[in-house]
Amino acid sequence: MKVGVVGVGSMGQNHARILSEMGVLEGVADVAPAVAKSVGKRFSVEHFTDYRELLKRDFDAVTIVTPTNTHRKIASDAIARGKHVLLEKPMTGSSTDLRTLVSSADRGNVVLAGGFTERHNPAVDFARRSVQSKIYGELITAATRRVSSMPTRVKDVGVVMDLGIHDLDVLQHIIAKAPKSVYALGGRSRGKGYEDHASVLVDFEGGGTGYAEVNWLTPMKVRKLALTCSKNFVEVDYMNQSALVCSSTYRQLEAGNLYEVPIEFDLRSIALKKEEPLKREIRDFLNAVEGDSAPLVTGSSALTTLKIAEAALRSMGTGRKQVVK
Repeated sequence: MKVGVVGVGSMGQNHARILSEMGVLEGVADVAPAVAKSVGKRFSVEHFTDYRELLKRDFDAVTIVTPTNTHRKIASDAIARGKHVLLEKPMTGSSTDLRTLVSSADRGNVVLAGGFTERHNPAVDFARRSVQSKIYGELITAATRRVSSMPTRVKDVGVVMDLGIHDLDVLQHIIAKAPKSVYALGGRSRGKGYEDHASVLVDFEGGGTGYAEVNWLTPMKVRKLALTCSKNFVEVDYMNQSALVCSSTYRQLEAGNLYEVPIEFDLRSIALKKEEPLKREIRDFLNAVEGDSAPLVTGSSALTTLKIAEAALRSMGTGRKQVVK
């Protein structure tokens, strides 16, 4: 198998690195000549400034790591050439455009996988298994926090499509029910062209509530997921790939001493096996190309996530709850 990479900025270079380590990197393309040449030389592969020249080469699949507004065109051209595609989030940023790509991939019998890296995080895998097995009881709410300072690389989407899309994908993956409606608040506190903070509440069919807090305003980086279950509270740290499980019990209350509440906490820390999520994502994509299984994030699954994000943006604009459609 051979794989090309279109777009070798900071994230794309990581794609190229991992594919090179796997021995399957065929070539790279980037509109910046110096960048394309540098990355091609680093990994000893051909480089191009026009991705269409790369797509003419005889290879199996391509990963697309370019600005959101280029996703539809490049992915469409790759699918038309019979290439299997791993498309970075937010996969066009438009459910209408993504639906078109999904249909094209189905007709062309090629894999279209979503680059939602966080779903491949061992910490998220732990959270999903915990919820599905009900080891900590029934899930009541799942809440995420993904905050940091303003990045310099993002120029064509706001915080919901750039950061929040990860957690909306994680929420629907963990809760594993169809999203019903979304209510969101947020705005542009720094007057930029896109929203830089948002709080998103998602209702799922048959019960289950998800909440995502995202912003580009916090002078520290936080990536966490909290599960409130009927037996335990579970906090998962995406960056440390660890989990904290908490339960509590009450002793007999002394009526004359309300200052000291007789509650005992049981805290258990779980260190998960650390793995690079992007490497897991790419390995999953290659397995799907080889026909072993469908990718963890299919085009259809990503379409659902994108619909949630779009409903959140509509809700922010109207101040009202929006149906996911």
